Amino acid sequence: MNDADYHLHIIAFNVPYPANYGGVIDVFYRIKALVEAGIKVHLHCFKYGRSEADILNRCYEVKYYQRDTSLRRQFQREPYIVASRRSEALVRNLLKDNYPILCEGLHTTAVMNDPRLKDRDIYVRAHNIEHDYYRLLAESESKLWKRRFYKMEAKKLERYEAVLEKAKMIFAITEKDAAYFIEKYGHTMLLPGFNAVSKVCSEKGRGDYVLYHGNLSVAENKKAAEWLIDNVFGEINIPCVVAGLDPSNDLRELCDRYPHVTLKANPDDAEMMDLLRNAQINVLVTDQPTGLKLKLLNALYNGRFCLVNDDMVRGTSLENLCVVAETPKQFISEIDRLMKEDFTDDDIEERDDALKELYQNEKNVQLLIASVF
Repeated sequence: MNDADYHLHIIAFNVPYPANYGGVIDVFYRIKALVEAGIKVHLHCFKYGRSEADILNRCYEVKYYQRDTSLRRQFQREPYIVASRRSEALVRNLLKDNYPILCEGLHTTAVMNDPRLKDRDIYVRAHNIEHDYYRLLAESESKLWKRRFYKMEAKKLERYEAVLEKAKMIFAITEKDAAYFIEKYGHTMLLPGFNAVSKVCSEKGRGDYVLYHGNLSVAENKKAAEWLIDNVFGEINIPCVVAGLDPSNDLRELCDRYPHVTLKANPDDAEMMDLLRNAQINVLVTDQPTGLKLKLLNALYNGRFCLVNDDMVRGTSLENLCVVAETPKQFISEIDRLMKEDFTDDDIEERDDALKELYQNEKNVQLLIASVF
Protein backbone atom coordinates (compact mmCIF):
# COMPACT_ATOMS: atom_id res chain seq x y z
CA MET A 1 0.00 0.00 0.00
CA ASN A 2 1.15 3.51 -0.65
CA ASP A 3 0.71 6.26 1.91
CA ALA A 4 -2.69 7.35 0.55
CA ASP A 5 -4.09 3.85 1.15
CA TYR A 6 -3.80 4.38 4.89
CA HIS A 7 -6.17 7.37 5.11
CA LEU A 8 -9.81 7.00 6.17
CA HIS A 9 -12.51 9.58 6.85
CA ILE A 10 -14.84 8.63 9.72
CA ILE A 11 -18.05 10.63 10.25
CA ALA A 12 -19.21 10.23 13.86
CA PHE A 13 -22.80 11.03 14.91
CA ASN A 14 -21.51 12.53 18.18
CA VAL A 15 -18.20 13.29 19.84
CA PRO A 16 -17.13 9.70 20.69
CA TYR A 17 -15.54 10.54 24.03
CA PRO A 18 -16.06 9.91 26.87
CA ALA A 19 -16.97 6.40 25.71
CA ASN A 20 -19.74 5.96 28.28
CA TYR A 21 -22.75 4.73 26.33
CA GLY A 22 -23.37 2.02 23.75
CA GLY A 23 -22.96 3.69 20.37
CA VAL A 24 -19.91 5.80 21.16
CA ILE A 25 -18.14 2.88 22.85
CA ASP A 26 -18.05 1.06 19.51
CA VAL A 27 -16.99 4.22 17.62
CA PHE A 28 -14.23 5.26 20.05
CA TYR A 29 -12.56 1.88 20.39
CA ARG A 30 -12.75 1.21 16.65
CA ILE A 31 -11.03 4.55 16.00
CA LYS A 32 -8.42 3.68 18.65
CA ALA A 33 -7.78 0.29 17.01
CA LEU A 34 -7.47 1.87 13.55
CA VAL A 35 -4.98 4.48 14.77
CA GLU A 36 -2.93 1.80 16.55
CA ALA A 37 -2.94 -0.23 13.32
CA GLY A 38 -1.36 2.70 11.48
CA ILE A 39 -4.43 4.10 9.70
CA LYS A 40 -4.47 7.91 9.37
CA VAL A 41 -7.99 8.68 10.59
CA HIS A 42 -9.63 11.93 9.53
CA LEU A 43 -12.37 12.19 12.17
CA HIS A 44 -15.47 14.35 11.65
CA CYS A 45 -17.68 14.78 14.74
CA PHE A 46 -21.14 16.29 15.07
CA LYS A 47 -21.42 18.15 18.35
CA TYR A 48 -24.43 18.25 20.62
CA GLY A 49 -24.28 18.05 24.39
CA ARG A 50 -20.59 17.08 24.41
CA SER A 51 -17.34 19.03 24.38
CA GLU A 52 -14.37 18.64 22.07
CA ALA A 53 -12.05 15.94 23.40
CA ASP A 54 -8.24 16.24 23.38
CA ILE A 55 -7.80 12.45 23.34
CA LEU A 56 -9.24 12.39 19.81
CA ASN A 57 -6.25 14.42 18.59
CA ARG A 58 -4.43 11.11 18.25
CA CYS A 59 -6.26 10.95 14.92
CA TYR A 60 -4.56 12.42 11.84
CA GLU A 61 -7.04 15.31 12.02
CA VAL A 62 -10.30 16.08 13.83
CA LYS A 63 -13.07 18.40 12.61
CA TYR A 64 -16.16 19.39 14.60
CA TYR A 65 -19.55 20.46 13.24
CA GLN A 66 -22.51 21.75 15.20
CA ARG A 67 -25.54 19.51 14.84
CA ASP A 68 -28.57 21.53 13.70
CA THR A 69 -31.28 20.54 16.20
CA SER A 70 -33.68 23.32 15.21
CA LEU A 71 -37.36 22.43 14.96
CA ARG A 72 -37.42 22.83 11.17
CA ARG A 73 -35.23 19.73 10.80
CA GLN A 74 -38.10 17.64 12.22
CA PHE A 75 -40.38 18.62 9.37
CA GLN A 76 -38.21 17.48 6.46
CA ARG A 77 -38.56 14.38 4.34
CA GLU A 78 -35.25 13.05 5.63
CA PRO A 79 -35.24 11.47 9.09
CA TYR A 80 -34.40 13.99 11.79
CA ILE A 81 -31.28 12.04 12.83
CA VAL A 82 -29.99 12.51 9.25
CA ALA A 83 -31.28 16.01 8.43
CA SER A 84 -29.84 17.45 11.65
CA ARG A 85 -26.38 16.23 10.58
CA ARG A 86 -26.39 17.62 7.04
CA SER A 87 -23.34 19.89 6.70
CA GLU A 88 -21.89 21.77 3.74
CA ALA A 89 -18.65 22.31 5.70
CA LEU A 90 -18.31 18.51 6.08
CA VAL A 91 -18.81 17.93 2.35
CA ARG A 92 -16.22 20.59 1.49
CA ASN A 93 -13.71 18.89 3.79
CA LEU A 94 -14.41 15.47 2.26
CA LEU A 95 -13.87 16.91 -1.24
CA LYS A 96 -10.28 17.92 -0.42
CA ASP A 97 -9.06 14.39 -1.17
CA ASN A 98 -10.28 11.05 -2.49
CA TYR A 99 -9.92 8.90 0.63
CA PRO A 100 -12.61 6.34 1.56
CA ILE A 101 -15.36 7.41 3.97
CA LEU A 102 -16.93 5.46 6.86
CA CYS A 103 -20.32 6.72 8.02
CA GLU A 104 -21.27 5.86 11.60
CA GLY A 105 -24.91 4.78 11.43
CA LEU A 106 -27.62 6.02 9.08
CA HIS A 107 -27.32 9.26 11.08
CA THR A 108 -24.30 10.45 9.08
CA THR A 109 -25.22 9.22 5.59
CA ALA A 110 -26.54 12.52 4.15
CA VAL A 111 -23.23 12.71 2.26
CA MET A 112 -24.24 9.62 0.26
CA ASN A 113 -26.96 11.65 -1.48
CA ASP A 114 -24.59 14.49 -2.42
CA PRO A 115 -23.83 14.26 -6.18
CA ARG A 116 -20.35 15.68 -5.58
CA LEU A 117 -19.45 12.50 -3.68
CA LYS A 118 -21.16 9.98 -5.98
CA ASP A 119 -17.87 8.40 -7.09
CA ARG A 120 -16.40 8.02 -3.60
CA ASP A 121 -16.05 4.73 -1.75
CA ILE A 122 -18.46 5.18 1.18
CA TYR A 123 -18.92 2.52 3.86
CA VAL A 124 -21.57 2.40 6.59
CA ARG A 125 -21.32 1.02 10.12
CA ALA A 126 -24.88 -0.09 10.92
CA HIS A 127 -25.36 0.17 14.68
CA ASN A 128 -29.00 -0.94 14.47
CA ILE A 129 -31.86 -1.58 12.12
CA GLU A 130 -32.88 1.98 12.86
CA HIS A 131 -36.58 1.91 11.97
CA ASP A 132 -37.07 -1.13 14.23
CA TYR A 133 -35.20 0.65 17.00
CA TYR A 134 -37.35 3.78 16.73
CA ARG A 135 -40.60 1.81 16.66
CA LEU A 136 -39.55 0.11 19.87
CA LEU A 137 -38.56 3.48 21.36
CA ALA A 138 -42.11 4.65 20.63
CA GLU A 139 -43.51 1.65 22.51
CA SER A 140 -41.28 2.43 25.52
CA GLU A 141 -42.07 6.14 25.63
CA SER A 142 -44.70 7.49 28.03
CA LYS A 143 -44.82 11.07 26.71
CA LEU A 144 -47.34 11.38 23.86
CA TRP A 145 -45.38 13.94 21.81
CA LYS A 146 -42.20 11.85 22.00
CA ARG A 147 -44.12 8.70 21.06
CA ARG A 148 -45.50 10.45 17.98
CA PHE A 149 -42.04 11.75 17.05
CA TYR A 150 -40.49 8.26 17.31
CA LYS A 151 -43.26 6.73 15.18
CA MET A 152 -42.84 9.40 12.51
CA GLU A 153 -39.07 8.98 12.59
CA ALA A 154 -39.43 5.19 12.22
CA LYS A 155 -41.49 5.65 9.04
CA LYS A 156 -38.97 8.10 7.61
CA LEU A 157 -36.06 5.80 8.49
CA GLU A 158 -37.66 2.77 6.84
CA ARG A 159 -38.12 4.75 3.63
CA TYR A 160 -34.70 6.42 3.82
CA GLU A 161 -32.78 3.20 4.51
CA ALA A 162 -32.59 2.50 0.76
CA VAL A 163 -29.61 4.89 0.72
CA LEU A 164 -27.60 1.84 1.83
CA GLU A 165 -27.80 0.53 -1.73
CA LYS A 166 -25.11 3.13 -2.52
CA ALA A 167 -22.74 1.89 0.18
CA LYS A 168 -19.60 0.07 -0.86
CA MET A 169 -20.09 -2.17 2.18
CA ILE A 170 -22.38 -2.30 5.21
CA PHE A 171 -20.70 -3.38 8.46
CA ALA A 172 -23.40 -4.97 10.66
CA ILE A 173 -22.88 -5.28 14.42
CA THR A 174 -24.82 -8.55 15.04
CA GLU A 175 -25.57 -11.73 13.11
CA LYS A 176 -29.27 -10.88 13.17
CA ASP A 177 -28.68 -7.43 11.66
CA ALA A 178 -26.24 -8.86 9.09
CA ALA A 179 -28.87 -11.34 7.88
CA TYR A 180 -31.37 -8.50 7.45
CA PHE A 181 -28.99 -6.25 5.49
CA ILE A 182 -27.70 -9.11 3.32
CA GLU A 183 -31.26 -10.02 2.31
CA LYS A 184 -32.15 -6.41 1.47
CA TYR A 185 -28.93 -5.01 0.00
CA GLY A 186 -26.21 -7.65 -0.25
CA HIS A 187 -22.71 -6.17 0.25
CA THR A 188 -22.79 -6.69 4.04
CA MET A 189 -20.32 -8.24 6.48
CA LEU A 190 -20.48 -8.89 10.21
CA LEU A 191 -18.11 -6.62 12.16
CA PRO A 192 -18.55 -7.29 15.90
CA GLY A 193 -18.66 -4.39 18.36
CA PHE A 194 -15.43 -2.79 19.59
CA ASN A 195 -14.94 -2.35 23.31
CA ALA A 196 -12.60 -1.10 26.01
CA VAL A 197 -10.84 -4.35 26.83
CA SER A 198 -9.71 -7.44 24.95
CA LYS A 199 -9.26 -9.70 27.99
CA VAL A 200 -11.75 -10.72 30.66
CA CYS A 201 -10.91 -8.82 33.87
CA SER A 202 -13.63 -10.24 36.10
CA GLU A 203 -12.97 -10.67 39.82
CA LYS A 204 -13.05 -14.15 41.32
CA GLY A 205 -15.12 -14.96 44.37
CA ARG A 206 -18.41 -13.30 45.34
CA GLY A 207 -19.90 -9.85 45.54
CA ASP A 208 -22.73 -8.88 47.85
CA TYR A 209 -25.03 -6.88 45.55
CA VAL A 210 -26.92 -6.98 42.25
CA LEU A 211 -26.36 -4.25 39.63
CA TYR A 212 -28.39 -2.79 36.76
CA HIS A 213 -26.63 -0.10 34.72
CA GLY A 214 -27.39 1.96 31.63
CA ASN A 215 -27.98 5.46 30.32
CA LEU A 216 -31.03 6.18 32.46
CA SER A 217 -32.11 9.17 30.35
CA VAL A 218 -32.96 6.76 27.50
CA ALA A 219 -36.58 5.57 27.64
CA GLU A 220 -35.63 1.92 26.97
CA ASN A 221 -33.23 1.83 29.93
CA LYS A 222 -35.51 3.78 32.26
CA LYS A 223 -38.33 1.35 31.49
CA ALA A 224 -36.01 -1.63 32.12
CA ALA A 225 -34.86 -0.19 35.46
CA GLU A 226 -38.45 0.47 36.56
CA TRP A 227 -39.52 -3.05 35.57
CA LEU A 228 -36.65 -4.59 37.54
CA ILE A 229 -37.31 -2.48 40.64
CA ASP A 230 -41.08 -3.10 40.59
CA ASN A 231 -40.97 -6.81 39.78
CA VAL A 232 -37.59 -8.17 40.92
CA PHE A 233 -35.47 -5.90 43.13
CA GLY A 234 -38.43 -4.85 45.23
CA GLU A 235 -39.27 -8.51 45.93
CA ILE A 236 -35.87 -9.60 47.28
CA ASN A 237 -33.84 -8.67 50.37
CA ILE A 238 -30.47 -8.47 48.63
CA PRO A 239 -28.67 -5.10 48.15
CA CYS A 240 -29.44 -3.79 44.64
CA VAL A 241 -27.77 -0.92 42.78
CA VAL A 242 -29.15 1.00 39.80
CA ALA A 243 -26.44 3.11 38.13
CA GLY A 244 -26.28 5.38 35.12
CA LEU A 245 -26.56 8.77 33.50
CA ASP A 246 -29.24 11.36 34.24
CA PRO A 247 -31.96 9.42 36.09
CA SER A 248 -35.37 11.11 36.20
CA ASN A 249 -36.97 12.29 39.42
CA ASP A 250 -39.60 9.55 39.28
CA LEU A 251 -36.88 6.88 38.97
CA ARG A 252 -35.13 8.42 41.98
CA GLU A 253 -38.40 8.30 43.94
CA LEU A 254 -38.98 4.67 42.95
CA CYS A 255 -35.55 3.66 44.24
CA ASP A 256 -36.16 5.58 47.47
CA ARG A 257 -39.17 3.37 48.25
CA TYR A 258 -36.88 0.41 48.91
CA PRO A 259 -34.14 0.73 51.57
CA HIS A 260 -32.06 -1.99 49.89
CA VAL A 261 -32.12 -0.34 46.42
CA THR A 262 -29.43 2.32 45.88
CA LEU A 263 -29.33 4.74 42.95
CA LYS A 264 -25.88 5.81 41.70
CA ALA A 265 -26.46 8.82 39.45
CA ASN A 266 -23.82 9.85 36.89
CA PRO A 267 -20.92 7.74 38.16
CA ASP A 268 -17.58 8.56 36.55
CA ASP A 269 -15.71 5.89 34.60
CA ALA A 270 -13.74 4.65 37.61
CA GLU A 271 -16.79 4.37 39.86
CA MET A 272 -18.79 2.62 37.15
CA MET A 273 -16.00 0.10 36.63
CA ASP A 274 -15.85 -0.57 40.39
CA LEU A 275 -19.61 -1.15 40.45
CA LEU A 276 -19.39 -3.57 37.51
CA ARG A 277 -16.46 -5.55 38.86
CA ASN A 278 -17.60 -5.82 42.47
CA ALA A 279 -21.22 -6.84 41.79
CA GLN A 280 -22.09 -10.50 42.18
CA ILE A 281 -24.65 -10.28 39.36
CA ASN A 282 -25.05 -7.81 36.50
CA VAL A 283 -28.76 -7.90 35.63
CA LEU A 284 -29.58 -6.53 32.18
CA VAL A 285 -32.98 -6.54 30.49
CA THR A 286 -34.44 -4.91 27.41
CA ASP A 287 -37.59 -5.15 25.32
CA GLN A 288 -35.67 -4.01 22.22
CA PRO A 289 -33.85 -6.90 20.49
CA THR A 290 -31.97 -4.48 18.21
CA GLY A 291 -28.25 -4.08 17.63
CA LEU A 292 -25.68 -5.13 20.20
CA LYS A 293 -26.07 -3.96 23.78
CA LEU A 294 -22.49 -2.90 24.42
CA LYS A 295 -23.20 -2.59 28.15
CA LEU A 296 -23.64 -6.39 28.09
CA LEU A 297 -20.22 -6.82 26.50
CA ASN A 298 -18.78 -4.48 29.13
CA ALA A 299 -20.38 -6.54 31.90
CA LEU A 300 -19.04 -9.79 30.45
CA TYR A 301 -15.49 -8.47 30.23
CA ASN A 302 -15.48 -6.86 33.66
CA GLY A 303 -18.21 -8.38 35.82
CA ARG A 304 -19.08 -11.71 37.38
CA PHE A 305 -22.39 -13.41 36.58
CA CYS A 306 -24.64 -11.85 33.91
CA LEU A 307 -28.39 -12.44 34.25
CA VAL A 308 -30.34 -11.27 31.19
CA ASN A 309 -33.57 -11.70 29.29
CA ASP A 310 -33.70 -13.26 25.84
CA ASP A 311 -34.04 -9.93 23.99
CA MET A 312 -30.72 -8.79 25.47
CA VAL A 313 -28.75 -11.59 23.80
CA ARG A 314 -30.78 -12.43 20.69
CA GLY A 315 -28.55 -12.55 17.60
CA THR A 316 -25.35 -11.83 19.56
CA SER A 317 -23.90 -15.34 20.12
CA LEU A 318 -23.49 -14.38 23.79
CA GLU A 319 -26.37 -16.38 25.27
CA ASN A 320 -24.11 -19.25 26.44
CA LEU A 321 -22.10 -16.81 28.58
CA CYS A 322 -25.17 -15.54 30.42
CA VAL A 323 -27.97 -16.90 32.56
CA VAL A 324 -31.25 -16.21 30.73
CA ALA A 325 -34.56 -15.57 32.51
CA GLU A 326 -37.87 -14.09 31.36
CA THR A 327 -40.41 -13.84 34.18
CA PRO A 328 -39.97 -12.02 37.49
CA LYS A 329 -40.17 -15.39 39.26
CA GLN A 330 -37.33 -16.75 37.12
CA PHE A 331 -35.17 -13.67 37.75
CA ILE A 332 -35.73 -13.90 41.52
CA SER A 333 -34.93 -17.63 41.52
CA GLU A 334 -31.70 -17.16 39.52
CA ILE A 335 -30.58 -14.25 41.70
CA ASP A 336 -31.10 -16.39 44.80
CA ARG A 337 -29.04 -19.20 43.24
CA LEU A 338 -26.21 -17.06 41.84
CA MET A 339 -25.72 -15.08 45.06
CA LYS A 340 -24.54 -18.36 46.66
CA GLU A 341 -21.99 -19.25 43.94
CA ASP A 342 -18.33 -18.28 43.56
CA PHE A 343 -17.14 -16.91 40.24
CA THR A 344 -14.10 -19.10 39.51
CA ASP A 345 -10.95 -19.22 37.39
CA ASP A 346 -12.76 -21.72 35.15
CA ASP A 347 -15.62 -19.27 34.62
CA ILE A 348 -13.13 -16.55 33.64
CA GLU A 349 -11.20 -18.82 31.26
CA GLU A 350 -14.36 -20.09 29.56
CA ARG A 351 -15.65 -16.54 29.07
CA ASP A 352 -12.28 -15.26 27.81
CA ASP A 353 -11.98 -18.04 25.23
CA ALA A 354 -15.50 -17.44 23.92
CA LEU A 355 -15.15 -13.65 23.69
CA LYS A 356 -11.82 -13.89 21.88
CA GLU A 357 -13.57 -15.76 19.09
CA LEU A 358 -15.92 -12.85 18.38
CA TYR A 359 -14.95 -9.64 20.13
CA GLN A 360 -11.25 -9.00 19.75
CA ASN A 361 -10.49 -5.44 18.63
CA GLU A 362 -7.12 -6.27 17.06
CA LYS A 363 -8.57 -9.10 14.96
CA ASN A 364 -11.74 -7.24 13.96
CA VAL A 365 -9.94 -4.06 12.94
CA GLN A 366 -7.97 -6.12 10.46
CA LEU A 367 -11.26 -7.31 8.93
CA LEU A 368 -12.27 -3.67 8.54
CA ILE A 369 -8.92 -2.63 7.04
CA ALA A 370 -8.94 -5.54 4.60
CA SER A 371 -12.45 -4.61 3.44
CA VAL A 372 -11.74 -0.91 2.95
CA PHE A 373 -8.22 -1.06 1.53
